[in-house]
Amino acid sequence: MITAIVVILIVLLVVAVTAAASSVRVLREYERGVVFRLGRVMDKRGPGVVLLTPGIDRMVRVSLRTITLKVPPQEIITRDNVPARVTAVAYYRVIDPNKAIVEVQNFGEATLQVAQTTLRSVLGGADLDTLLAERDSLNENLQHIIDTHTEPWGIKVTAVEIKDVEIPERMQHAIAAQAEAERERRAKIINAEGEAQAAAKLAEAADVISVNPVTLQLRYLQTLREIGVNQNSTVVFPMPIDLIKPLMGALGPALADAVVDAGVDAGNHAKPPAAAIEAGESASAELAGKPAHELAPGPESAAGPESAAGPESAAGPESAAGPESAAGPESAAESAGRLESAPPSESAPAIPPPAEAAAAALAGVPREADS
Repeated sequence: MITAIVVILIVLLVVAVTAAASSVRVLREYERGVVFRLGRVMDKRGPGVVLLTPGIDRMVRVSLRTITLKVPPQEIITRDNVPARVTAVAYYRVIDPNKAIVEVQNFGEATLQVAQTTLRSVLGGADLDTLLAERDSLNENLQHIIDTHTEPWGIKVTAVEIKDVEIPERMQHAIAAQAEAERERRAKIINAEGEAQAAAKLAEAADVISVNPVTLQLRYLQTLREIGVNQNSTVVFPMPIDLIKPLMGALGPALADAVVDAGVDAGNHAKPPAAAIEAGESASAELAGKPAHELAPGPESAAGPESAAGPESAAGPESAAGPESAAGPESAAESAGRLESAPPSESAPAIPPPAEAAAAALAGVPREADS
């Protein structure tokens, strides 16, 4: 009997100790306890020691620290139809433990899903340039939208950051080409502005030099000094235009006359073949109606009493070819041959220019230019 009583007391003691241990909770500083007494939510408890009624109260621990939420990579298409892969990170914390437990089943999972859907919807409505250059405004917009959804759950979203944006390789090359073109444009603009400023300064320097021309001579000497420092084999000596103007004025008329004479000579040599043929035909028609003794040179033009053709050409009206050439009118070819065989003489009668041109054209000898 006594043994049974001792055993019962020991069992009761163990149950009491177990119940006392289960009814005492210790909450840390960053924790709060949501207590349910017979299914009804009570006021939040903590931090410190919390006593619960064994078998009646049930407590749920809730951390008030900021939680880092990694948003998985999301495949999006921007407003300008560029595919991209975006990853982000969100920071939130529980500000009302009772709502975080009562209003939503799993506030962490719920916040993650809201962050994913909001990220796709917000970034899908922005251009690629905005996504790359204006992340701060997009982060603020994301934080505001996600916080609006989680506020009824007692969750405060403190920040949302776009961590990485991955775009196709071809788009990366296009963006690099665009950036290079932009840098070239800026360089050209800066260069043009520098030239404009330099031109203004040069105009001011010209005004100063025009007052005292000796300044320009000093500038010439300074330039020569700068050239001589580099040990160049070529020395450039600038000559003022004022020293050349008198020489150019003296040589001006002579150079003009030389140019005019050169143009006249070129015009005489460059006679069109069609004009030469037409002149030859008219001269041949004129020579066809004249006797041979009118075209043959006289005895005064020969170097001796006889011509190169024979004594008959100097003694009488017959030519060196024979009596048949004096009997009737000569052809144009025979006249040209006689003219070629006759020796030149200063006292020979001058042949009219059309006849000479015709004879030269028919004989195949180019006409010399008249002096």
